[in-house]
Amino acid sequence: MISIERKTKETDIKVTLELYGKGESKIKTGVGFLDHMLESFAKHSLIDLTVSCKGDTHIDDHHSVEDVGIAIGQALKKSIYPVSKVERFGSAAIVMDEACVECDLDLSNRPFLVYELDIEGKVGNFDVELTEEFFRAITFNAGITAHIIIKRGKNKHHIIEAAFKSLAVALRRAITPNERAGVPSTKGVL
Repeated sequence: MISIERKTKETDIKVTLELYGKGESKIKTGVGFLDHMLESFAKHSLIDLTVSCKGDTHIDDHHSVEDVGIAIGQALKKSIYPVSKVERFGSAAIVMDEACVECDLDLSNRPFLVYELDIEGKVGNFDVELTEEFFRAITFNAGITAHIIIKRGKNKHHIIEAAFKSLAVALRRAITPNERAGVPSTKGVL
């Protein structure tokens, strides 16, 4: 189990993460929609995740959403690397009613994000532009290359939730143990 604490003038965050868990979660970020997305992420990745965040949401949700992504990403990095005896690559296309979002990822230790969810506006009080900020923060801090791309969809809630679930399932598949893989790189290190 990995624990991360991140305290700034804008946020005070505690994250506990068990990479090979049961998908249990206890989430309280102060951003209701993000809580819902992280509960879904934990469930479908089978990662046990506890997150508490006290942030300056009286200003807006940006700092809380981004900093939670940073802290979870840091916990993932500590849990995953050095990569050995796992599949390394993962992919998942997740449908939610009319929406379908695909995530392809590589535990490369070279962070990169391709984010193609063309959505604007809000889901409830949640600014959907923060979705990209979260995914950038988690992937760059975890050292993951991820391509998160909408295949179709109209409902913003469905699109964003499918994106979180696709990242979760792709990650679950990438960390699947494979004893034969050794270090899954011709470089000999990731």
